[in-house]
This record gives sequence, C-alpha cells and structure tokens, in this order.
Amino acid sequence: MRYLIHLALLLTLCSTQALANDTQLVELIVFRQSSQTIPSSQVAPDSWANGATPVTSEMLRSTHLDHLVKKLTPANGYQVLLHKAWLQTSNGTSVQVAVSEGTESFAHYPVEGTISMELERTSQVQMDFWINQFNPDATLLSSERFKQSALVANDQVTFIDHGTLGALIRIQAQGNNAADSAPNSASEYME
Repeated sequence: MRYLIHLALLLTLCSTQALANDTQLVELIVFRQSSQTIPSSQVAPDSWANGATPVTSEMLRSTHLDHLVKKLTPANGYQVLLHKAWLQTSNGTSVQVAVSEGTESFAHYPVEGTISMELERTSQVQMDFWINQFNPDATLLSSERFKQSALVANDQVTFIDHGTLGALIRIQAQGNNAADSAPNSASEYME
C-alpha cells in the first residue's frame, strides 16, 4: 500500500512538471458588455507590453470558440474586441505574453495588453489590457483599462468579468481530447 501512495505522488509530480514544460493552446476573447465605455484617468502607457513576449504570427492558430463569438453580437448587447488563439510554449510554469489587435499607431493598438499565466492544473491568469480610442491624427485620445486576475481550469472556458468589459479564456494542453466538451461550460454565460 505504501508503494501505491508513492506511485500516486510520483505521477502527480510528473504530470504537473509535464504541463509546465509542455505546449498549451490559449484562446482569448475580449468583449464589451455594454455600449457604455468607462475611460481610465490616463491613456495607455507607451510601455504597455512591459517586456512581455509578443504573440507572433507563427504562434497564431485557428480559433475554436467561434460558436460563442456568434452569440456576442450587438443585438445581444456585446461587441467583440479581440479573438485570438495561439500556441504557448514554456520552459517553466510562468509565462507573460503581449497581445494586440488592430492597426498599430505610434506603438499603440486599438486593443493591447499582457497576460501573465502560471501554468498549472488550474492556471492563475493576470490580464492587463487597454482598449484605446484614437484622435484623427492617430494619437491616443482615451483608454479603457481591463485589469483582472482569475483562476482558469485547464481545458475549460472561463468567464472573466470586469464591469463593461469581459473575457473568455481557455488554456488547453496539446494532445488532450477533452476539449470538445469544454466550451459548453461557458455557454450558459452567453444565453
């Protein structure tokens, strides 16, 4: 019996380490939940990426949560601001990436921000996004900040609420077939 307990502990340790050194598929949807914007008292800083690794075109993958995006329509009171999926590799459990959407203007994008992730069985995610409005001369007019942290169960869609803004995120270990059932867990938020 003692060997069985040691085997269970060893398998748990190995599976957590394998997750830390593995590749994850991260899919993120950032959306507005009302027609109202609540600008921050400051515009997005020029150092919004804060040294994070940018999500490159080589990292991008096909999105799989399109059925949820179809429900996030203006008729239902939503506006999708960003929808991306990327392949995230890590050599440890902690990773920080910079994500942006739209055309760059003076080192800023309409949607820009960072995601810090502690990749474990249940991942700790810290989001810090700026939704920017631009002047006609392409300089920043105002910014709305979306800063929130959440626990994200792997292979599950998680809703992150932040007043007038929201996000859906899924972190999926590659090679896992349990993902087909995962999107249903967040569909109740969209009804």
